[in-house]
Parts: sequence; structure tokens; C-alpha cells
Amino acid sequence: MSTSNLTGHSVGHSEGHSNSKNPLMNIPLESINQKAFSIKDQNAKLFLFVNTASECGYTPQYKGLVELYDKYKSDGLLVIGIPCNQFGAQEPGAEKEIQNFCEMNFGVQFPLLKKADVKGPKQHPLYKFLIENAATHEEIAWNFEKFLVNKDAQVIGRYKSDVRPEDLSTAIEAALEKSK
Repeated sequence: MSTSNLTGHSVGHSEGHSNSKNPLMNIPLESINQKAFSIKDQNAKLFLFVNTASECGYTPQYKGLVELYDKYKSDGLLVIGIPCNQFGAQEPGAEKEIQNFCEMNFGVQFPLLKKADVKGPKQHPLYKFLIENAATHEEIAWNFEKFLVNKDAQVIGRYKSDVRPEDLSTAIEAALEKSK
């Protein structure tokens, strides 16, 4: 079975995984506060992973991400921001500066992870997983690329930087409905 995402690409669906064998749940992550962060400990049905940057033309998308999170968190959506400095050096700050910027300018309350590489030889295992399991396998092209992933580790949508968070509502609602 496949569906179409906002990039026009077909999105494949793989067989579901139980949480104990779910590869996404076992990827080591670290919060922006340098604390262990576990996907399996999150009470979420749906994840939206976004590589972020504070000095990018797409930085105003934080507002839309906050709105999505606020609207759907009680239904099971968890937005997770992953700061990245690989595109135009647009995330040069230290983790505390990034966190302060996000909270003060956009009211970000969703989890932010430690700054990470999303491509290249030091690519974070999370992004290796996301890219390998998406319908399209090309490298991340820029900041604010988004991956919508269900609790069974199926990447059900990959959205380019120019797709606004508010344009994901239909896909999020459909995925949340399927998770009931």
C-alpha cells in the first residue's frame, strides 16, 4: 500500500514492528540539555522529525511547528526538532543558545535534541534510519525537512523544506486516525 505526500512522491508502507523490535525505539538520542532521550519513553502515536536552524529563511516555520504540536499533542503527535549546522552554517550557536532562541522567539515546548549532522560521514543514526525508510532516499537538502513517522517506525511522509508545517494537518489527522 502506498499514499502520496505533499512532495508528490509515493510513500511506501513496510510491515509494522512491535515496540520491542522497533528499530526507531533503539536509536540513541540526546536532548538539547545533554540528557538521554528515548523515543520509546514518549507517549506518542506519531512523530514529526524536523532538522532545524535558527538563522535560516525557513526559521519562521518554528511558529507552524508549535501550532501543530499544540493542536495535535493531546491526540498523540510529538514534534521533535533536531538542530543542524550543515546548511549555510545557519545554526552556529551552542545548545543552550538554541534552546533559549526557540523558547523566547517561538514558545517552543516540543523536544529539541542535541545538534546533529543529518548527512555526510557523521550522519546521526536517526537520519540514517529516516532516509533509508522513506519512499525517497536522497540526502537531506536543507534545513526544515520533515519526516512523519508512525509508532511502528513507518516513515509515512517526507516533506521538503518549503512545505509549511500547517500544510501537514491533513496527513497528521489521517495518520492519527489510523493509529486509533
